[in-house]
Amino acid sequence: MSLFTVPISSTGGSIVCTNPTSSEKERNIYLLTFTSPKDNRLTPTFIDALILALDIIEHRFPKGVVITTSGIPKFYSNGLDLELASTTEGFLDKWLWKLFRRFLTFPMPTICLLNGHAFAAGLMLAMYHDYRIQNPTKGFLCINELEFGVPLQSPMMSIFREKLAPSAFRDLILEARRFAGPQAVAVGLVDGVGGLEETLQLIRERGLQTKAATGIYGTMKEEMYRHTLDILDNHAGNLAWREQVEEKKGTAGEAALRAVEAFEKKRNAKL
Repeated sequence: MSLFTVPISSTGGSIVCTNPTSSEKERNIYLLTFTSPKDNRLTPTFIDALILALDIIEHRFPKGVVITTSGIPKFYSNGLDLELASTTEGFLDKWLWKLFRRFLTFPMPTICLLNGHAFAAGLMLAMYHDYRIQNPTKGFLCINELEFGVPLQSPMMSIFREKLAPSAFRDLILEARRFAGPQAVAVGLVDGVGGLEETLQLIRERGLQTKAATGIYGTMKEEMYRHTLDILDNHAGNLAWREQVEEKKGTAGEAALRAVEAFEKKRNAKL
């Protein structure tokens, strides 16, 4: 059953909200399917549309469960449009962190149905959901910034630190390893493999439809992920911390270089 549609004006795409079951008892399961050609990049207009869809569910429908997935078979999301992100003033603070925060604190269970590839910020978005189900036969999960030289900022790292074991965190970030469905389950990136039916089964087995009924689900998540929430809300502080780290690295690097030069000079004098 179709409930509403939010357009994504920049690409001619849309986010369609449907109820994916025919059961009257499951009318409070909301499936958000986003289609923003060609690969669901997290642009300002995409983010605005997705946040609006969440707002509509929260304020106009009974509490339940939200599933997000892609209408593009190959991709869940291919991350940021780096050129647009770098030229849009305040993009991180006004759009990307806002999106991450919305999912982190959303007052209903959220499940990401990864139908295809989720790279970089696309995988970060998935991790900001409460649960994840991945296609078992196609699509990889990957944080590949290491390969093209773009360092991750604090809110991009923190959610993985919160939700992954240290070894999986290392392999994901420092090796840019690509995880197919079975491997992603093994390291805890996702909760299972499958499609929509398996996602609905997860909801039923865990009784997720009723978890938001008391009205404190979002509050519990705020307390649970307080560290990451603080990082999301302190953009200026994160940048100041990075500047301090870079300054210390520069000072230490200069001292180390002088030590190397002194060593080489002494060694050459003995030759």
